[in-house]
Amino acid sequence: MSTSPAPELFTWEFASDPYPAYAWLREHAPVHRTKLPSGVEAWLVTRYADARQALADQRLSKNPAHHDESPHAKGKTGIPGERKAELMTHLLNIDPPDHTRLRRLVSKAFTPRRVAEFAPRVQELTDRLMDDFVERGSADLIHEFAFPLPIYAICDLLGVPPEDQDDFRDWAGMMIRHGGGPRGGVARSVKKMRGYLAELIHRKREEPGEDLISGLIRASDHGEHLTENEAAAMAFIILFAGFETTVNLIGNGTYQLLRHPEQRERLQASIAAGETGLLETGVEELLRYDGPVEMATWRYATQALTVGGQEIPAGDPVLVVLAAANRDPERFAEPDTLDLSRRDSQHLGYGHGIHYCLGAPLARLEGQAALATLLTRLPDLRLAADPAELRWRGGLIMRGLRTLPVDFTPSVRLL
Repeated sequence: MSTSPAPELFTWEFASDPYPAYAWLREHAPVHRTKLPSGVEAWLVTRYADARQALADQRLSKNPAHHDESPHAKGKTGIPGERKAELMTHLLNIDPPDHTRLRRLVSKAFTPRRVAEFAPRVQELTDRLMDDFVERGSADLIHEFAFPLPIYAICDLLGVPPEDQDDFRDWAGMMIRHGGGPRGGVARSVKKMRGYLAELIHRKREEPGEDLISGLIRASDHGEHLTENEAAAMAFIILFAGFETTVNLIGNGTYQLLRHPEQRERLQASIAAGETGLLETGVEELLRYDGPVEMATWRYATQALTVGGQEIPAGDPVLVVLAAANRDPERFAEPDTLDLSRRDSQHLGYGHGIHYCLGAPLARLEGQAALATLLTRLPDLRLAADPAELRWRGGLIMRGLRTLPVDFTPSVRLL
């Protein structure tokens, strides 16, 4: 038994640096029941081996119907507003066989070939966004770069017309700004997005293209039995799950490179030499060291089971803490050291098992393009704020900065 008191979770101090608290939990209470800020009680799984087991354990369902929730917990799990907007039937909320069917349909958009074909468009977006601030000598890299890049990329992928993409940017911005605060703003944005997606699906049925929504409609018309609600929910979750993870990958990754100048200089030299190996291993290490997803999305015990020696009753929610598992010294040597050349990349940053993130290849592409372009075009990039003054967004699932102010020597726009 530990004589030291358990750390306080979910404070502003914890949000800034949760890793010491997670180290305590890994050692003293690796499967820990706690009351979340919403009032819901859940189990936190913090060790790598236990996390990997839990992520693949089919007794831990993704379907909220298995939550033995009390009246005060009603509607306080999952994404705010998705229940009322009839957007529940997406990959993060369902189990096989429906999960298998829907994942098979959507996976066609994220094959290595499709992602490779998308690379020039990602680079074009990256350069265009940077052109808006390179001559100024300062920027907020979250709002001006890391946030819009994946929004516009995913809008292109889904088939959202260019003239409508700024609406998507506004709705997604509301989701990020209210990450740890009132759920009402998020729910209103979800409702607006739901209405737009229904209209877009109707338009795509009349005039299909080569985009993901048109592909879902074609699959449905060819006997895959995809309902309109399922199509809208799938488009919604690809946007919701796909944009904020990449915002945080770029934001957290850039922040950690600025905090670790020797690592950043190694990467700059490697990129300047035309090499890609350190960029690829570096992005994996940034995903492990301070990844964009702090906890895997909600799971619910369908029966009593044991994880890490702890019995979890049927109906209880379980949250696998990816950020804690990825710093487990039983799995990674010197886990609190950032080493961009680390070869052991079996982190859990994008999950594990049948719910492994479908969009991971696209997120990696965007992360590599963003970091390489930043370090190339703005070689003397530097933080413009004391790290202690930076604020991290509240909320359980994602981990990301609210702002990332930087200074640099002004440079010219690309022609």
